[in-house]
Amino acid sequence: MPPTPSTLAPRRRPDDTIDLRAPLAALAELLAAGRSPEDEAPVADWKPAHTPAGAFSLRPVRLETDLPLLHGWMNDPAVAAFWELAGPEERTAAHLRAQLDPDGPARHSIPCLGLLDGTPMSYWEIYRADLDPLAAHYDASPHDTGLHLLIGRAADRGRGLGTALLRAAADLVLDHRPQCERVLAEPDVRNAPSIAAFLGAGFGYHGELTLPDKRASLMVRERALRHIL
Repeated sequence: MPPTPSTLAPRRRPDDTIDLRAPLAALAELLAAGRSPEDEAPVADWKPAHTPAGAFSLRPVRLETDLPLLHGWMNDPAVAAFWELAGPEERTAAHLRAQLDPDGPARHSIPCLGLLDGTPMSYWEIYRADLDPLAAHYDASPHDTGLHLLIGRAADRGRGLGTALLRAAADLVLDHRPQCERVLAEPDVRNAPSIAAFLGAGFGYHGELTLPDKRASLMVRERALRHIL
């Protein structure tokens, strides 16, 4: 039976929940290189996924060359309303360094550019949700993988592209992280277009979470249901 919202409610099961106090130093080198701790293949080696809009691929961010593009996207009012990273370039850089630095507080996350037919058009964060502070707010299981995303080009928004890309990104995670059984996300409850895109991409709605910085909808795509939904 597929999980119901109650099985993913904001509570913890001691038998299958990761201890967030466990040291992550042994994972730092792999994560900084865009490598999942349970895989052999770095994100940079993931093959493109075919979508109705074209070939979609993920490439780990290169701070020195990608910062100007990402800074521009973060200062788009439609993006800034939810990402809250508008401002000087250093603000975006600090957000990225927290993930790229082997000792950074968000080293369990891999920041990536999303490329459609080779053109950068979106930003993604592929993160181990069970190693993230988010795990304190839902019933986390080992190897849960979360997604954050934004579509950078205004022309690509509002035409259903997000749904196709979310499905493709979740499939890439499930294809290349064999121990991951669930891909999840926590969009702001105010972001109705984002929630609709997740639903269209095969994610189920599993209730709301009260996080330190927002009220979020918990969206989950199950490996067991990937070929059904």
